[in-house]
Amino acid sequence: MTWGFVTCGPNEALVISGCCHSKPLLIPGGRAFVWPFIQRIQRISLNTMTLIVDSPTVYTSQGVPISVTGIAQVKIQGQNAEMLLNACEQFLGKKESEIQHIALVTLEGHQRAIMGSMTVEEIYKDRKKFSKQVFEVASSDLVNMGITVVSYTLKDIRDEEGYLKSLGMARTAEVKRDARIGEAEARADAQIKEALAEEQRMASVFVNDAEIAKARRDFELKKAAYDAEVQARNAEAEMAYELQAAKTRQRIKEEQMQIKVVERTQQIQVQEQEIARKERELEATIRRPAEAEKFRLEKIAEANHKRVLLEAEAEAEAVRLKGEAEAFAIQAKATAEAEQMAKKAEAWKEYKEAAMVDMFLDVIPKIAAEVAAPLSQAKKITMVSSGNGEVGAAKLTGEVLDIVNRVPLLVKSMTGVDISRSVQGA
Repeated sequence: MTWGFVTCGPNEALVISGCCHSKPLLIPGGRAFVWPFIQRIQRISLNTMTLIVDSPTVYTSQGVPISVTGIAQVKIQGQNAEMLLNACEQFLGKKESEIQHIALVTLEGHQRAIMGSMTVEEIYKDRKKFSKQVFEVASSDLVNMGITVVSYTLKDIRDEEGYLKSLGMARTAEVKRDARIGEAEARADAQIKEALAEEQRMASVFVNDAEIAKARRDFELKKAAYDAEVQARNAEAEMAYELQAAKTRQRIKEEQMQIKVVERTQQIQVQEQEIARKERELEATIRRPAEAEKFRLEKIAEANHKRVLLEAEAEAEAVRLKGEAEAFAIQAKATAEAEQMAKKAEAWKEYKEAAMVDMFLDVIPKIAAEVAAPLSQAKKITMVSSGNGEVGAAKLTGEVLDIVNRVPLLVKSMTGVDISRSVQGA
């Protein structure tokens, strides 16, 4: 024996004993290192074993002898270390046939014991219960040997006395009796049902015939009534047709007149729309532009009017200030002349009014020249007219004459002599 690694397949286990091990080393399906001469290696099979458990002529609880054959599958449990150790203690070094014999004897004994505790009817009718009891009892004993019962099945039950056959015959006779009774009852029920069905069929036939006759009578009556109603309706329909035709013709005429009215209305609407369109076109092309141009010219004229008015007011203010200054100068000169004339007045008391008028007429051109002198020196004169009075030179002349006309008032206020009245008297 050489030293080194030793292997085994999954269907066997290695048992190593000797040095370094207080108890055997169990290795199911694997490898181990073995020292030669100081360690011993043995193998134990883990294959499943099929056993045919035959128990001939066993008396049941009723004293009936029967024979039973069962099939069991057993094997040494390799996954449980305790069970494997028990198996090694029991079967190590034994052949597989010896192990099978021990398991078979154990199973056969338990099978016979279960058969003696049950009746033939229980074993025959409830095979599953019998197999379960044998499996449970045998497993509890074999597990102590390290053997597991994989399965147990009851294969066959037989007897030499014909007990099972008698049970079968009695059951067969019972079944046959029940079958004959059931057949008779079924035949009687069938005949009764056939009679009832025939009765119902005949009744249905009579009822159907009566219903058919009644339906035929009702049909003839209704048909006659319908025919009369149809004829009446046909006459009414013909009259209604004529009336409807007349109404239709009248409606057609009304519709034609309505169409003409609608056409005329549409023509009027078209004309009105055309007039409105032309008015809008006129409004857009002539009135609106004219109003816009009028508005523009009005705004321009208004702006020019304001500008001219402002210029005229400025110039008029300048003219007024200058006129006031000149008037003051004239007034001062007139005052001096008045004083001189007052001195001459006494000498002129004997003059008649005609002489005074003559003197006044001689002075007026001078006064007018003095009034117009400032105007003759102006480079530009802007005149604004509202359209109600005179315009241009006539307006300017009127202004000068208005100032000259105020001279008599000035003379009257200073001298008390009313020249205008004197002139009018002359």
